[in-house]
Amino acid sequence: MADNQKGKTVTVEQIGSPSRRPNVQRQTLIGLGLNKMHRRRTLEDTPSVRGMIRAVGHLVRVVDEK
Repeated sequence: MADNQKGKTVTVEQIGSPSRRPNVQRQTLIGLGLNKMHRRRTLEDTPSVRGMIRAVGHLVRVVDEK
């Protein structure tokens, strides 16, 4: 991977509670490093991270893309 591709990041913020949601959605939030409301994480922008964000898109929002 080239250095410019490694530098791409995406920042996500948890905006929804995993309460009364399937356990797999709670585990996906934990996998993203989110487990409390309004917490933000900056993650490497990879297809797997994008898929996780898409799976819990109703519980998170993308804050910043670089």
